[in-house]
Amino acid sequence: MVDISTSGLIRQPARVERRTTTGRQATRLTPEKLPAGVRLLGPAIVLVIWEAASRLGFLSPGTLAAPSTALWTGYEMLMDGSLLPHLTASAGRAYSGLLLGVVAGVVLALLSGLTRTGEALIDGLVQIKRAVPTLALIPLVIIWLGIGEAMKIFLIFTAVLIPVYINTHAALRGIDIGHVELARTLGLSRAEFIRHVALPGALPGFFVSLRLAVALCWTALVVLELINTQTGIGYLMNRARDWGQTEIIVVGIIIYAVLGLVSDALVRLLEQRALSYRRALGS
Repeated sequence: MVDISTSGLIRQPARVERRTTTGRQATRLTPEKLPAGVRLLGPAIVLVIWEAASRLGFLSPGTLAAPSTALWTGYEMLMDGSLLPHLTASAGRAYSGLLLGVVAGVVLALLSGLTRTGEALIDGLVQIKRAVPTLALIPLVIIWLGIGEAMKIFLIFTAVLIPVYINTHAALRGIDIGHVELARTLGLSRAEFIRHVALPGALPGFFVSLRLAVALCWTALVVLELINTQTGIGYLMNRARDWGQTEIIVVGIIIYAVLGLVSDALVRLLEQRALSYRRALGS
């Protein structure tokens, strides 16, 4: 609408709608960027419904403890010192396997993606491992490494390695051939090509794989900590199951969820910093 003043002059509205070159109103094709913290809206709604169901009697404490009860139990366990050693043990296993898997996955992807010999020797083996579930290797790895920490870290390592290799390798092979021709024209050496072209070109795929790897390391840990452990969040949950302590089980679930979300948020932040030059839908 337009505003006609008393002097007879027509003033344009303060907000002018964007129009295309043909005069039609432009349709917004991309979503606006979410404000910080809005991604937690879905989990917050679930927690509210869960809490309400518990307080109204739809969920009995023996079936599933309320979130407030679990949070209070977790606070008490943290204050009396019974939670921190298990949390530290779980984090050490998860991040040790994650670090080893990420390093090995990137190195193997570079060897396979940039050399014919590497692809011939490595890619087939990784694809075979990709088809074999990590948890199916548990009996064999127990024979090899026993049931101690080495077995758990090794299995987390194998779970993490596959997505890191697959996505980084695909990103390397997806680099525009024009960049390769430009590097050849500029006379870049092999090391300079890897540093200035291959690695930056593979970063988007690497960060996708890193987010998958972070999720997988915690997923694998949940199962592995049920195998002959005396420490760890999984051990606490397994012991609580025997005693019907659902509040402690929920504490463990919340801890896994929080650690996973925090790890993913850190990867997102690192990705935004490393790929700040890129203009994309998500940015």
